[in-house]
Amino acid sequence: MRAVVQRVSRASVTVDGRISGEIGRGLLVLLGVRKGDTANDAQYLVDKIAGLRIFTDSNGKMNLSAADVGGALLVVSQFTLYGSTARGRRPSFDDAAPQDEARTLYEYFLREMERHQLPVRAGVFQAHMEVSLVNDGPVTLVIDSP
Repeated sequence: MRAVVQRVSRASVTVDGRISGEIGRGLLVLLGVRKGDTANDAQYLVDKIAGLRIFTDSNGKMNLSAADVGGALLVVSQFTLYGSTARGRRPSFDDAAPQDEARTLYEYFLREMERHQLPVRAGVFQAHMEVSLVNDGPVTLVIDSP
């Protein structure tokens, strides 16, 4: 699995003109599922992201997690994270998991993240979404499961 994690001061996702998820300070997580990924991959990302210390402390060092600063998470499924442009100009999505597998792991990720006592909001799986954000820093990390 792959997550693109952005520290945000605010973010939202809109589907069909209606906001489906919105947060203030926290993390926007774009989540991609690869063929062959398992619950272990999802759990690895959950634990890594929940404990990720990328918010600044009183000394200006990145030393605090989203939970430490009262932040929230906005999680958006994004199969295009496994798009390959190695050949040609049109991306190939052969490495992305089939829809049913991806949905199962995406929903598992959401449930497990809520166990970390973080407010979790989400986009709509397999919908056309408009994502708005204000990247704080900017801070953006790409995290892959082993």
